[in-house]
Amino acid sequence: MDEIWVCQLGVVPYDEALTLQQRLRAARQADAVPDVLLLLEHPPVYTRGRRTAPGELPMGEAWYADQGIDVVDTDRGGRVTYHGPGQLVGYPIMRITDVIVYLRTMEHAIIAALAEEGVSAQVREGLTGVWVADRKIASIGVHVSRGVTTHGFAVNVENDLHPFEWVVACGIQGVQMTSIERETRLRSLPCFRRRMAHQFAVAHQARQRLVSPARLESLLSPAAAGHVA
Repeated sequence: MDEIWVCQLGVVPYDEALTLQQRLRAARQADAVPDVLLLLEHPPVYTRGRRTAPGELPMGEAWYADQGIDVVDTDRGGRVTYHGPGQLVGYPIMRITDVIVYLRTMEHAIIAALAEEGVSAQVREGLTGVWVADRKIASIGVHVSRGVTTHGFAVNVENDLHPFEWVVACGIQGVQMTSIERETRLRSLPCFRRRMAHQFAVAHQARQRLVSPARLESLLSPAAAGHVA
């Protein structure tokens, strides 16, 4: 059975997480590491995907900065979204062959993890992500380079949902966002993080292996280049 390394990073600034993804992608392309799933939270930040349209951040970047929210352009697919503390972000650095299958597998893993929290979720025809009835609970946006993925998913667990109302979230006018806390009245980030890691591995028919940030960093050092643990 294949193995997915799962690394829990805590709260990480967006630019630091992006740099780590890029380093891991290069290592995965060189087969220096196996598939990796990074699980983390971000300080408040809006990210714009490749298909973000003018007007999706209607208040202007200065206004968002006054609210303590950075705005960052990314190379992932999708539109504008929000990340903040209490939201579980997952960045899989994986070798794939079919992007559509990969996206659908990710959605199914999220749905399975949510079901274990007592939240009944589903996909919607023609839309990427996961929904609870007409309320969106998880967003997905990925990038693939030489067969290896970066970026990934974000599930609203117990984060503040108001910042979504200040943008055209996911490029969908009037979309209503929800969270596990809003649906269940329970705060459950540590528990959901474990469920998500398990269901992601199950969906990919792989065994998860917990790896510390220090261990991961040691394998990305120049001295470790070209070697698999």
